[in-house]
Amino acid sequence: MTTYLKRYWQLYALISLPLIYFIIFRYGPMYGVQIAFKDFNLFQGINGSEWIGFDAFREVFAMPDFYTTLRNTFMLNFLDLIVSFPAPIILAIMLYEVRFKWFKKISQTILYIPHFISWVIIGGIVYQLFGNQSGMVNGILESMGLNSIPFLTEKNPWLVTYLFTGVWQSAGWGTILYLAALTGVNKELFEAAEIDGATRLKRIWHITLPSIKPTIVTLLILNLGNMVSIGFDRPFVIGNTAVREYSDVLSTFVYRMGIQSGQYTLATVVGLFQAVVGLIFVLGSNYISKKTTGEGIL
Repeated sequence: MTTYLKRYWQLYALISLPLIYFIIFRYGPMYGVQIAFKDFNLFQGINGSEWIGFDAFREVFAMPDFYTTLRNTFMLNFLDLIVSFPAPIILAIMLYEVRFKWFKKISQTILYIPHFISWVIIGGIVYQLFGNQSGMVNGILESMGLNSIPFLTEKNPWLVTYLFTGVWQSAGWGTILYLAALTGVNKELFEAAEIDGATRLKRIWHITLPSIKPTIVTLLILNLGNMVSIGFDRPFVIGNTAVREYSDVLSTFVYRMGIQSGQYTLATVVGLFQAVVGLIFVLGSNYISKKTTGEGIL
């Protein structure tokens, strides 16, 4: 064992970096989970604060706003799963079928770029394009004699804008995983299918999709595990008071409770609730996936 460690010490040195990161930034903060069970005082610290048991949980679960944000979180994540999850799969298959390498490289670059743009910048772009008064899209519609569309001030148009903005930002980056899986597919399978007279659609259905099935299942399980969790940036930047009935989610609720109101105990309760429910979703979806498809992540 010692000889093996000495021989491959560079590899262990490399893997130690992500391990240290997770220990410090993932497992270390778990010490603060006990705030959910204490009447946390910023000046007394975690250890000096008084234990209150599950009183904070009862207070959170009695708040009408909590259930509104929970409903919105489930709704937006579920719609994202329907709209955004298939998008990178379709894009990856389309790029894989492209025969001109120069066109494929250009397309990949264009599709990946939005992933590296901050949501603050994307929010500015969205307001410049879809704003009611100064938005470019509504300006074009009005110049054509059509009525403007309240993309950002009415619930249903805002929801469509929210979903397709998410697709534009994330779909290109998601294709990387599927394209990586497709590179391992044996080319002879496609050649044999083509000789047997299989059309392109049949080759995609019977060879391409089964080849990336494990990747699809893994990412689907991870997405289901995040059904009760949602990023803060996107709903906060694109949302506004006019559509708060849809845009107010658990992450913005935690922001209001913890940062704006200073109720750190309540904010920690919601965060712990998200983590526990997310774990249940991951384990449940993994169990169902193993029973139905034979594929899983655990």
